[in-house]
Amino acid sequence: MKNFNALWLEKNQEGAVLATCRQTELAELSAGEVVIKVAYSSVNFKDALASQETSGVVRQYPIIPGIDLSGTIIEAGSSNFKLGQAVLVTGYGLGVSHSGGYSEVARVPAEWVIPLPSGLSLKDAMILGTAGLTAALSVNALEKQGLRQNKEAEILVTGASGGVGSLAIGILKTLGYDNITALSRKKKQSAAYFSELGVKAVVAADDISPDKQRPLMKQVYNFVLDTVGGHQLEMIIPQIAYDGSISLCGNAGGIAFSSTVLPYILRGINILGIDSVNISNERRLYIWNRLATDMMPAEIQQFAKNEIVLEELPIAFQQLLAGTMTGRNLVRVSP
Repeated sequence: MKNFNALWLEKNQEGAVLATCRQTELAELSAGEVVIKVAYSSVNFKDALASQETSGVVRQYPIIPGIDLSGTIIEAGSSNFKLGQAVLVTGYGLGVSHSGGYSEVARVPAEWVIPLPSGLSLKDAMILGTAGLTAALSVNALEKQGLRQNKEAEILVTGASGGVGSLAIGILKTLGYDNITALSRKKKQSAAYFSELGVKAVVAADDISPDKQRPLMKQVYNFVLDTVGGHQLEMIIPQIAYDGSISLCGNAGGIAFSSTVLPYILRGINILGIDSVNISNERRLYIWNRLATDMMPAEIQQFAKNEIVLEELPIAFQQLLAGTMTGRNLVRVSP
């Protein structure tokens, strides 16, 4: 197989991580039975963190990052997949401990590969990507806790201008939920974007912060989809209504927060942890099929604010880490 282009993260002599596009051989990729010609990937917060030597996301360099990909199979090995079959891969060790999606060719274990659901294009699959999968898992978990039976529920989505948050809003809207409040530190800068998404209200953290923090406060939100984590949760959880739930899927705001037991034992609040990396293939297939059908956000193209190529990824990483990115960066991998 001829050489192909890939983005590598490599450490220099000073220990700094540098991102460089270079020609790559198949032998340099991690092991696996299935070889995929990659069409698209996307930029997630985890991808940006992988470019930082102190983040701990990647334990060993050099590596090709990219935690998701879509493409067509060019070598099926001994698996049940067929040559030319359209597929996608997300999670597991892709782009973290295993060479990832920022490469024109990828090689992965067969059990990581998901057939592209009918109704999704390779491009649409990566407009969704890991962010869409995570958002859909979060909504699905909240549905199981009573959201499905309450179309008038008051829903708060944090980190709403980011990939997971904006796609979560799109999924909720397509499922018929209209009482959605977007929480974002970019309330003013992203006003037009939130208008396009159709949320009921947009707030910044200061707008919903009480003058005095108390273990229990006015019951405002029935359900919360949190993508941020950190101390912000300390003011949100006391405002969740009786028998409400909050899903946690991100840590951009930090990994620690303090709480009392009162919201849980006096209001029956549920905390739902969301993982998109190591879920079973059965559950992964179920959620991807929902994303291709009832959970498909309307006008999905609006969520890909930029389409970039491999060489532009370092700038995209910087924007994401600086918090200046709205929506998703779609990566066109193969020319």
